[in-house]
Amino acid sequence: MTTPDDTHPGADRILTIPNLLSFVRLLGIPLFLYLILVVHADVWALVILFLSGFTDWADGKLARLLDQASRLGALLDPMVDRLYIVTTLIALVARDVIPWWIAAILIGRELVLAPTLAVYRRRGMPPPDVLYLGKGATFLLMCALPLLLLDLAVPATSAVAHPLGWAALIWGSALYVWTGLLYLGRALWIARAVTPSEGQAAE
Repeated sequence: MTTPDDTHPGADRILTIPNLLSFVRLLGIPLFLYLILVVHADVWALVILFLSGFTDWADGKLARLLDQASRLGALLDPMVDRLYIVTTLIALVARDVIPWWIAAILIGRELVLAPTLAVYRRRGMPPPDVLYLGKGATFLLMCALPLLLLDLAVPATSAVAHPLGWAALIWGSALYVWTGLLYLGRALWIARAVTPSEGQAAE
């Protein structure tokens, strides 16, 4: 999702096509969990996951093409991405597809970084820019999880889906943790170098 300039006339918009797509993706999370954990309809769960990935790509494209970037979209889109990663990890652990400790590391990364946003808010500063390595890590994880689910849902694909899914998961996890350390280091530096009054003055 494109981050809007605060002076952009549409920055405060809520009812936009990209935001609608993000809300639809959000509503798909409980359906995904029901399909994979309750009724074990793995193929349909995989369809929901693929549709989520497609709409994630589409809302970013439409935000740029239609000039509908908004502050809500800039917050909502990555939040939904993280929710899909977390819920898919939990589901795959519950189905014994991946070990619990991988999920614990990746979810723990989010729990560690969440409080750092308060550091920026108290100083009147925007959240840190997304790192390209972080985007790459998210992309790898969002490829790995559907591939591992494909391995579960369609055993005939295992010869390809299993090694590719695990390769993407390992590399994605490593980059995810590394970028988490970079974000944490940046937040700690801001906490030491910028006082709240200075941050407000900078605004």
